[in-house]
Amino acid sequence: MTIRLCQSLMGRALLALALSFSPLMALRSMAAETASTANATALENAVVKVFSTLRPPDPYKPWSKAAPQSVTGSGVVIDGHRILTNAHMVAYASQVQIQANGSGDKLSATVLAISEGMDLALLKVDDESFFDTHKPMPRANVLPDVRDAVMAYGYPLGGNSLSITKGIVSRIEFVRYHYPVSGLRIQIDAAINHGNSGGAVIAGDKMIGLAFATVTNAQNVGYIIPNEEIDLFLRDQDSGAPKGKPALFDVTQTMENPALRSMLKLGKGVEGAIVMTPASKDAQYPLKEFDVITKIGDYPIDNQGMVKLTANSRVRFQYRVQQLAKNGMLPLTVVRNGAPMNVSVPVSASHPMLVPGLEGAYPSYFIFGPMVFSKVTAEFMAGPSANAPMLVGMSFAGNPLVTRRGDAPDAQREELVAVSAPFFPHKLMNGYSNRFFSVVYSVNGIPVRSLAHMVTLLRDLPDEMVTFRFEQRDAELVVVPRKEMLAATESVLSDNGIRSEASPDMLKVWNDKTTANN
Repeated sequence: MTIRLCQSLMGRALLALALSFSPLMALRSMAAETASTANATALENAVVKVFSTLRPPDPYKPWSKAAPQSVTGSGVVIDGHRILTNAHMVAYASQVQIQANGSGDKLSATVLAISEGMDLALLKVDDESFFDTHKPMPRANVLPDVRDAVMAYGYPLGGNSLSITKGIVSRIEFVRYHYPVSGLRIQIDAAINHGNSGGAVIAGDKMIGLAFATVTNAQNVGYIIPNEEIDLFLRDQDSGAPKGKPALFDVTQTMENPALRSMLKLGKGVEGAIVMTPASKDAQYPLKEFDVITKIGDYPIDNQGMVKLTANSRVRFQYRVQQLAKNGMLPLTVVRNGAPMNVSVPVSASHPMLVPGLEGAYPSYFIFGPMVFSKVTAEFMAGPSANAPMLVGMSFAGNPLVTRRGDAPDAQREELVAVSAPFFPHKLMNGYSNRFFSVVYSVNGIPVRSLAHMVTLLRDLPDEMVTFRFEQRDAELVVVPRKEMLAATESVLSDNGIRSEASPDMLKVWNDKTTANN
């Protein structure tokens, strides 16, 4: 009886205590819920929809732009009254607008900076009062861990309101973005679709990166650019003289195979990556063929060419270049002929190629009678690259567009010059097959170094006839009368509604002699 009474009294006391605390607990719960709602609203306010009208170049009609293309994507408000988005959203944009979540108004914006290699761009809103009510999104300063929960904010196709999808971090890698730029890439399984590009990916209450790609033939595989890469881009732009990301362009190989290790006479304790093709043939270049890079800075490199990123993940050792390079030099430890040594290797953001990208520019071209010539670019190669039979045929014929695409320029060949459009219909071309995609080897026996060099040759030739030779086994000779070609140029331009016979840079080259003679 006494025990039951004590239990009853204790129960009443606990109930009274609980009742006395319930208002306080309720207030705390309400405060936490209010704070959570306010934080969620702030995050949503920082994500905007981006509208762009793009006018990219037409590499096969280099005198004109491609038809306007309207695209939509996402962007994120960051510090400095700026909006961060993807470069592919605003590259070659003739008009950019942004729209806040829940707003019925679109605001004009301007592209402040762009890095096509890193796929990042900065926008400035013309009406800066926009930022009074749309504050910067807080950004995490550390990488997330694999299996961390994330939410992707953006404006995918199929609706106008903000979309939020949930997922986890699947993996973190160091991969190529757009040649020659590589960077960290985070894979998540949250749904990312067209229109999500440029949207924020959140872990907890902070942004960990920017959505930029998805895999069309796989489910729930999306990629984001992490804050570390974004910070490199922002610091580079804020420097006032952007240089891009430094990189190491030496070709290396893993050291997993025991026969390979035996050939190099490497002990069991030696791990690293083998230099197969140094980035430079200069005798003074610090790295040599068969050097084994064992450390980058103080970070050991394993036999798969990887370094530790976190306790549970590894990435390619080239990732550390962007952290360790100082004043264009990178510290490495190598083993050469069995002896370890420290070297300092030059690194750069640029890697000159015979077939470079346009990098936001429009192609250089020159029209000579019914013939159109352009400098070959990566964009020009998009057509053949998507046509396997064409690539096979070009390879069989030894066309340099295929055989020399990975080469670096030199004194003999600064760039490739190709016939960049089908011949315009004209009697001067009668009997010749179309040389579209053929690379010019020489003009009147003089090897062509560049488009500017070829324009100079055509400008200064004293000969009545012009002979074009093309660099492939099955290419015929094209011989045309110089004066008739010059006379035909004007009618070709008029008949086809072309404003100018050359791009501004080539027109300057063409007119130099005329100016001098006057």
